[in-house]
Amino acid sequence: MQIFRTKSVEQTIAETNETGHSLKRSLGWWDLAVMGVAVAVGAGIFSVGAQAAAFHAGPAVIISFIIAGVVCGAAVMCYAEFASIMPVAGSAYTFTYATIGEIMAWIIGWDLILEMLMAGSVISKYWGVYLNDFMRLMGLHWNTNLTFGSFHLDLAPIIIVGFFTVLLVFGTKIGARVDGAMTILKIAIVVFVVVVGFFYVKAANYTPFVPPSEPASHVQHGELGGSMAQPLWQWMTHMKPTIYGWSGVLSGAALVFFAFIGFDVVATASEETKNPKRNVPLGIGVGMLLVIVMYVLVAIVTTGMVSYKQLASVDSPSLATAFELVGADWAAKIISFAIVLGLATVVMVLLLGLTRVVFAMSRDGLLPRAISRTGKHGTPATLQIVVGVVVALVAACFNIDVLSDMVNIGTLSAFTLVALAIPIMRKKRPDLPRTFRIPGNPWVPILVALANFWLMLNLTVLTWIRFLVWLVVGFVIYFTYSYGHARLGTGELDAELERFDKEQRIEQVELTAKQTAAAQAKAARARHDK
Repeated sequence: MQIFRTKSVEQTIAETNETGHSLKRSLGWWDLAVMGVAVAVGAGIFSVGAQAAAFHAGPAVIISFIIAGVVCGAAVMCYAEFASIMPVAGSAYTFTYATIGEIMAWIIGWDLILEMLMAGSVISKYWGVYLNDFMRLMGLHWNTNLTFGSFHLDLAPIIIVGFFTVLLVFGTKIGARVDGAMTILKIAIVVFVVVVGFFYVKAANYTPFVPPSEPASHVQHGELGGSMAQPLWQWMTHMKPTIYGWSGVLSGAALVFFAFIGFDVVATASEETKNPKRNVPLGIGVGMLLVIVMYVLVAIVTTGMVSYKQLASVDSPSLATAFELVGADWAAKIISFAIVLGLATVVMVLLLGLTRVVFAMSRDGLLPRAISRTGKHGTPATLQIVVGVVVALVAACFNIDVLSDMVNIGTLSAFTLVALAIPIMRKKRPDLPRTFRIPGNPWVPILVALANFWLMLNLTVLTWIRFLVWLVVGFVIYFTYSYGHARLGTGELDAELERFDKEQRIEQVELTAKQTAAAQAKAARARHDK
């Protein structure tokens, strides 16, 4: 079996012109930057930093954010280089297929499906929770939850998923504009809250900056305790579970990495971007910079307003907790509104990203081909609707919860493989034009891969167990269906490439004829004027 067979870059690009399976290019670099901020700056900006400070790193969570940001930023440069070569839907899945091989591409694609499906469902569910909380704070006695006997239905996820699904069906550009307007408002609120928070900062709260390590049992938190909740590397080395210290800074970096997952999703929109070889690297880079700055500022304010010990005394600490502890209860309403806005924009980008990964895998034949057909608006309308229905039903009808670690481990594994794929592609195809190059090849990409893998080892044992179970399910599907239906194996991609080359030659001949005719007409007018 040729499970490590790879697609050529030419075959990958040729697929984007297949009739009925191509996407419309309508996005600019600013759309991508805003999209990255939209998915990365959700409710997490008001909570994940406080939780990492309380239960992992103390005030040194600021360093945790910088570590996670630098690692993610370097990984993003790898995505940018690939996007400049292959501006195609599918992101890490597509890049891996062209370098490391089909089986690794399947693993990444399969994992991205789980992450974005569960993340979309959970976040739309929490959008309803925070919407109800905001209405309660504003004195409105409305509720989106309905009860029919023992059956509970939450209308809020259906509303928000349905709203963005309709926008995305009618065009990615329309959805991006609405999402962008909401994101700008969200950023303004974050900046306002940070500025006000600085007036409550006390320098004494930053001491000790890196708290001394102590047994994890001294701070009770989380759904599980003991060995299942400690980082994998601690469990493998038989260390007792600890928090704080420099090991806490690193485990905090693994946790707050959740803040930067959006940029993997943004890369899935490469095929819908105008002038993608310029706009994709630029959009991802600008968005990444904005997110790092905002998260670090929120971490500085949160840990400066109150002691990390005070945050650790609360079950689910957040930025709102810090304001409440200093007596600024009014901030809860503003933060609650910002969370409602923040989660809404995340839902839209996750719906887009999930659909584009499934679209790319379906177009390659690893999933049924019928689901990747596009409509008159240049979007996979049927697939978008099916994805929206599944996400909405899961969120509305089930009591679901997911650890951010499950999203992190999949994203980190994708980042690791994409980084390793850079030197492979440089050696395999040095002739390809690259409008962006990550510096320091091959050592920088290898260091990026190792840094991402180290962060994976700082995730919990239970997270790794769940990850491995999902991979086993994926292998069963790959070997029973995907391998035999892959277009790369059936020879369809070679035929597609021949058709694409023929069309390109015809277009070049027609363009040359038009340019010749224009030149002749211009010369004739010049002679006539004389």
